[in-house]
Amino acid sequence: MDAPLSLSEAAALDAEAVLARLGSSGDGLSPEAVATRRQATGPNAVRTHHAQPLAVLGRQFRSPLLLLLLATATVSFFVGERSDALIIGTIVGLSVGLGFLNELQAERAVEALHAQLRHRATVRRRGAWQSCDVTDLVPGDVIRVETGGIVPADIRILSASALECDESVLTGESLPVDKGAAPVAPATGLAELASCAFMGTLVRAGDGEGVVVATGAATEFGRIAMSLGERQEETEFQVGLRRFSVLLAAVAGVLTTAIFVINLVLARPLIDALLFSLAIAVGITPQLLPAVVATSLATGARRLAHRKVLVKRLVCIEDLGDTEILLTDKTGTLTEGAINLERACDATGATQGAEVGGGVVVLGLLCNEASVEGGAAVSGNALDVALWNDAGAAAKETARYQRVALAPFDHERRLTSVVVDGPDGRSLITKGAPEAVLDRCEAVTAAARRAIDAELAAGGRVIAVATRPAPGLAEVTPSDEKDLTLAGYLVFRDPPKASAGAALERLRSLGITAKVVTGDHPAVALKVCRDLGLQAPVALTGADIDALDDAALAARVSDVVVFARVSPEQKSRIIRAHQTLGRDVAYLGDGVNDAVALHRADIGISVDAATDVAKDAADIVLLEKDLGVLADGVVEGRRVFANTIKYVLMGTSSNFGNMFSAAAASAFLKFLPMLPSQILLNNLLYDTSQLTIPSDHVDEEQLARPSHWDISFIRRFMTFFGPISSLFDFLTFAVMLHVFHAGPRLFRSGWFVESLATQTLVIFVIRTRRVPFFRSTPSGALTIASVGVAVAGALVPLSPLAHGLGFAHPPFAYFGALLAMVVAYLGLAEVAKREFYRYQHGPVRPKRSHTDRRIERRAARFSHAGDIGA
Repeated sequence: MDAPLSLSEAAALDAEAVLARLGSSGDGLSPEAVATRRQATGPNAVRTHHAQPLAVLGRQFRSPLLLLLLATATVSFFVGERSDALIIGTIVGLSVGLGFLNELQAERAVEALHAQLRHRATVRRRGAWQSCDVTDLVPGDVIRVETGGIVPADIRILSASALECDESVLTGESLPVDKGAAPVAPATGLAELASCAFMGTLVRAGDGEGVVVATGAATEFGRIAMSLGERQEETEFQVGLRRFSVLLAAVAGVLTTAIFVINLVLARPLIDALLFSLAIAVGITPQLLPAVVATSLATGARRLAHRKVLVKRLVCIEDLGDTEILLTDKTGTLTEGAINLERACDATGATQGAEVGGGVVVLGLLCNEASVEGGAAVSGNALDVALWNDAGAAAKETARYQRVALAPFDHERRLTSVVVDGPDGRSLITKGAPEAVLDRCEAVTAAARRAIDAELAAGGRVIAVATRPAPGLAEVTPSDEKDLTLAGYLVFRDPPKASAGAALERLRSLGITAKVVTGDHPAVALKVCRDLGLQAPVALTGADIDALDDAALAARVSDVVVFARVSPEQKSRIIRAHQTLGRDVAYLGDGVNDAVALHRADIGISVDAATDVAKDAADIVLLEKDLGVLADGVVEGRRVFANTIKYVLMGTSSNFGNMFSAAAASAFLKFLPMLPSQILLNNLLYDTSQLTIPSDHVDEEQLARPSHWDISFIRRFMTFFGPISSLFDFLTFAVMLHVFHAGPRLFRSGWFVESLATQTLVIFVIRTRRVPFFRSTPSGALTIASVGVAVAGALVPLSPLAHGLGFAHPPFAYFGALLAMVVAYLGLAEVAKREFYRYQHGPVRPKRSHTDRRIERRAARFSHAGDIGA
């Protein structure tokens, strides 16, 4: 291959010259040339999803507190406090190590998920067309692009048939751009490169062949995406985590400053006061919260993968659990998706033999956009493919005709038209939605209209076919679709899916309202809904929606279950209307016309067999198009949130109580109530026990409805339960000072054991609103970890490490008092929990502005749309 060829240079050359410059030909590249070029250019992806251990490790040091602790430990080492410096460094290292291992596990889970999401391209190599992964494309490859596909690389078009590309992702221009193979004069802007198509753009109409000029980050889209970096919009889950972190930072700042000032006033050594204050700040912060969240999400992702649900971003799992409204298409979701031609009827409604020359089936085969090889359809619109598969002897009749021109289907006209030459001369054939075809026909009888209406009411998918003579017509435009004669209609069947009724009922039990958004006729959609027990008295059509402004539409959508004959823009309006009412909306779609709606929804869901543009726009991909599978995903999202909240509520309340106790004790004791290294060890052991929370069982009532972040609820919980923890800390202080007459070492030993035991074991109370163990059983892993850490904490002051850690051996009588205090604390916490929840409703967040979320989503999707095949 010669030196790299720019798009502007390629656009100015003819096709043969471009192929020569790229060292290719019309037959494509050889496998040997492909391998050599792939090694030089790398994969055809803007960015990849490989887990990067060094990057994960670096993220563990983003906490300023950790960095300050390490710096202070270094200072301690050089001023002679080497044992303290070593202990603090070891504990911080273990904390970082635990976070690193768990986050790396989550990163590898994402990598495994993305490995299952692949896009394919049709490429010619050594003269034969074949399918390959888009990441394997290299400059010089000859590829085919078709309606509904995403252009997988920057290409110079070699041949085109009515090819139009939507380049809004690059230019912001909403109108599609005509593409052709003719060279153009040297150009300076993308809009002038009419003979080129760009990576990440959508083929809106037509098809064509092109040669790859640039791949990956070298493409026009790649350069833009890389300049934007790795920006992604925050999900609701991440917003909640960020607000929670702000709350903790504020509390930690107040306590740390107060403790530092108190210790300075009491004339304690500066380094001791600083270390103690920093340790308190770290102690109140759930250091392993990112690890717990990452583990929860990774665990959820693995569970969902087993249930055939793949998430493109782990944090979307929790947002899936927030779903309140599910807008779904009909075909393949509520129906079997196995469309069959049932019969063909003439204009009077009489069944017509498929073998009759010029019959409705033959006309339908001629006016057809399916890709046909060897007399069989291999791809295309589902109805067109079904027609070819079921046409029988009528397929042979098409050999008598020659197509002259095509006006492809679009969602505004809902029609396809062709000009053909046949035994009776040149004619125009139009096929599409019955109402659209009948409006363009002359003298349609009332009997024909009644026959079509009866088929629709019975749930049949009806395609009307009309024709007229067209002598001299060489091109076909929408203005030519007039003065037609109805030839008849085709009736297809797609029966309701046997499992759909149960899946809809399960979604209802989860508090999710399922609604149907379809391009099909309202009568067909209503019939399917009735068959599945979905109450849908009326349908709102696209024409109805156009007659309503946004406020009126928002007032209507609450009572509507079926939206029929809707365009892509109308789907977006339907989603926005529900969001205006404060509802979280998921949208399930798989077609080109679903891309806008998938972008607009809070959670976009597609399927593995969907068009590339739908899969790219989606947040979640279902390997099986089944609402039952989706319900599993919703439950898993709620499970992840419920377990995360357990850690947050327990950590904030018990940590706040313990640190508040430390602040109070430092004011009246003549010594530090606990050494900095002891606080960090306590925090490390405590957090370690909580890494098993992602495995915990979740009560059914926590899965029955969406639960969201509410920082004010967390703040109330912290200030309500924190003082209860402090009450038993003060009781421990009294026992150690007045019963055991403890000095600094023994005092610290007693409080270390008590604080670790109470804050670790209280998880059994806080994890459920039910009675612990009797009506809600924790997972075995959580039970073993929590009890094990409490026992380990009790053994530390008795171990050979006690002296080096600044502990003394507590008298055995103390452990009897400890057991009584732990039991009393857990009992009081259970009583307090009941009182607290009597007046509280749990974590339900205030809604974010959907306008803000839409802006963030579009910005993020703009930087991600080039992530093809990665």
